[in-house]
Amino acid sequence: MADPKGFLNHGREVAQTRPVGERVRDWNEVYVPGSLLPIISKQASRCMDCGIPFCHNGCPLGNLIPEWNDYAYREDWSAAQERLHATNNFPEFTGRLCPAPCESACVLGINQPPVTIKNVEVSIIDQAWDRGDVAPQIPERLSGKTVAVIGSGPAGLAAAQQLTRAGHTVVVYERADRIGGLLRYGIPEFKMEKRHINRRIEQMRAEGTKFRTGVEIGRDLDAKKLRKRHDAVVVAAGATVSRDLPVPGRELNGIHFAMEYLPLSNKVQEGDFVQPPITAEGKHVVVIGGGDTGADCVGTAHRQGAASVTQLEIMPRPNDDRNPVSQPWPTFPMLYKVTSAHEEGGERVYSVSTTHFEGDEDGNVQWLHLTEVEFIDGKLTPKPGTERKIPAQLVTLAMGFTGTDQENGLVSQFALDLDERGNIARDADFQTNVPGVFVAGDAGRGQSLIVWAIAEGRSAARGVDRFLTGASDLPAPIKPTDRALMV
Repeated sequence: MADPKGFLNHGREVAQTRPVGERVRDWNEVYVPGSLLPIISKQASRCMDCGIPFCHNGCPLGNLIPEWNDYAYREDWSAAQERLHATNNFPEFTGRLCPAPCESACVLGINQPPVTIKNVEVSIIDQAWDRGDVAPQIPERLSGKTVAVIGSGPAGLAAAQQLTRAGHTVVVYERADRIGGLLRYGIPEFKMEKRHINRRIEQMRAEGTKFRTGVEIGRDLDAKKLRKRHDAVVVAAGATVSRDLPVPGRELNGIHFAMEYLPLSNKVQEGDFVQPPITAEGKHVVVIGGGDTGADCVGTAHRQGAASVTQLEIMPRPNDDRNPVSQPWPTFPMLYKVTSAHEEGGERVYSVSTTHFEGDEDGNVQWLHLTEVEFIDGKLTPKPGTERKIPAQLVTLAMGFTGTDQENGLVSQFALDLDERGNIARDADFQTNVPGVFVAGDAGRGQSLIVWAIAEGRSAARGVDRFLTGASDLPAPIKPTDRALMV
């Protein structure tokens, strides 16, 4: 235990963000560089080393949180990063992007603000990189088996790294021009600078993982041919089909899926464009969808100089505090959340539904018509007399994803079975109905969190290793049916 009285002596302190007026003028991460390290030892000391650490169960990876909290308290950064990497391939990703269900399950959180687990995590890994503690783990011997991984998001990268370290020759196929999946082109730079991805890719290359960009399996390369080339395949293609909004006026110019809009700003940061082909500059922007992707659109619009930003959500505004009856500790509560993007401005409107769009004579969207909705007999129903319109010259649809792309031929060429939710079906070893073809991440689970993707990639890697060798020492943090405490 770090400090028996730590949770009594110290309150919760989180990472300090840069002033809004400063950060909206650039694309750097919103946090003040170096602001965490002076406070992290005290924050780690608040961990109580509980008899039953529910944070373990709140985290799909089963992170050894009390252990690395203790090392962080003692500033033993080398030991802390070893414990952190024991369960998580990419803590610099989760430490920046995960909504921290572990904190919702923290025992201290029953009656106090929980331990800042996420901030401790990112401090440990950033120290590890700065100190040179993160080195390639090259396998002692090769198995002679080859594995193809389709998709380079967190699930695909985790599976690839685990299998490479087990001695297999792994090739990652990515349809985009750069490695990283949604980490690269779905997450704005101000949430995670892409240098964090780049140095992990270099580590993986040094370990022996091979990468092929600009190759879409099912279109550029037939899935059956891929299967013949390799001893096993891991499908980690994500759930990339965006949920649409089929209302009158949807065909107007200026209405885009979030995943059409966000990647272009990232490509500007990569040097591909001087200005993005789709920009919010000088426009009234409406973001439809109240989740994290919607917040990413809000923050991006601020940095592009939008005239106004409005975020719409069909559901009611969440509570500020946990409901002890419907969302008891240690489950993950659905609470009102103010992200860094929301701190920067804009309006958030709840319990509204879009009825139609209105455009100008040139076919460009100008207005969004909406109505308030309420629950009646368990159904969302329009409230009469609440119809109105708001200016909308750029609309982004951030309403989630419905499943894996089935138009490119990957699913049909492999002849993969789907489950009742439209995801790729798999067994307890993450293997599909096709022997030697496995699935991990959103492609099999459905839209979920980065921490679940990494956990699925690690677990699928164990299944592949067992398939190829008959046994495996690789860890498997979850089963395909796991839902843990929260998400």
